[in-house]
Amino acid sequence: MPMRAAFTGLALTVVFCVPAVAQIDEKVAERFSESEQILGELMNAPDGGVPKDLLKKAECVAVIPSVKKAAFGFGGQYGRGVVACRKDRGKGPWGAPSMIGLGGGSFGFQLGGSATDVVMLFMTPDSIKYLLRDKVTLGADASVAGGPKGRAASAETSASMRAEILSYARSRGLFAGIALNGAVLSPDKDANKALYGREIQAEELLIKGGAAIPSAASKFIGALSKFAAGN
Repeated sequence: MPMRAAFTGLALTVVFCVPAVAQIDEKVAERFSESEQILGELMNAPDGGVPKDLLKKAECVAVIPSVKKAAFGFGGQYGRGVVACRKDRGKGPWGAPSMIGLGGGSFGFQLGGSATDVVMLFMTPDSIKYLLRDKVTLGADASVAGGPKGRAASAETSASMRAEILSYARSRGLFAGIALNGAVLSPDKDANKALYGREIQAEELLIKGGAAIPSAASKFIGALSKFAAGN
């Protein structure tokens, strides 16, 4: 009888865990879909989006959809997104993505919206190391600047070109290069586990290239490859 009760308890545990895992997987897939849409809209913006020649030079690209004001009375904002890097030290194709979180800062308030889409370009080989840390504070640990807008990078400023990371934000239809000073970037380990089916480090995904691109991420990586090629 005790054995039967134990088995029943185990079965119930499995049953109740399955929806939770499925829900995480669905949210991860939705994150890629939203990121692909945001990237396409900002690259094709008629009034000047992310310069394509800057995207060509980027070592890594991160997209964080719908960063929102933190709840429960805490300051700042929080959102979850994706990041992908080029293989072979920036010379190869785009590799498997890693899931990330972005918190803190008040950049969205500058555009007057409650939800803000964020795009970040990691411009130097050394900037990739920040994606491997448990957390990095932008503007303190890593230099960040608002990126220039327009079809070509001729609008670049000397300040933005000295930065390791260029960042953009869009809220309520307004799009601008905004420095994310004070925001904290960190890996989303739970989402990576849900996506790849095992615990996996950001280094394996972004540096070593030891994982295949998941089907949920294929359209996002395809869009990133297309725009980075100037198409």
